Amino acid sequence: MKKQTKAYWEMNTAELRAATREFNRAGVAESFGAPTAAAKRVLRRAAKRGRPQVGQGAEKIRVSVERGLLAQADMVAEALHVSRSELIARGLRAVLAVQSR
Repeated sequence: MKKQTKAYWEMNTAELRAATREFNRAGVAESFGAPTAAAKRVLRRAAKRGRPQVGQGAEKIRVSVERGLLAQADMVAEALHVSRSELIARGLRAVLAVQSR
C-alpha cells in the first residue's frame, strides 16, 4: 500500500477511485492480519453502545408532564443548550439540595 499524498476528503472522484482501488478486490480483509492488542482495545471500546456511565448509570422512566410545562422546559433546555433529560436532572438536583438542608 502506497502512502497517499492527499486527504480523502480533498480528492475528486477519479482520485478516490484510484486511491481505494486495492480495497475493491476480493479477499482484501485477509491481507490485513490479526489486530494488535492496542487495536483490540480500541475495537472493544467502539463496540460499547450508549453514553459513558455517569454516577450510578442511567434509568429510563416514563413520567406524565403537562404539555404547556413540557413546552416551556424544552424552550429553556434549548436556550441553555442542554437536553431535556439534563434539564430535568438539574431540576431534580436543585429540589433535592433544598430538601436536604
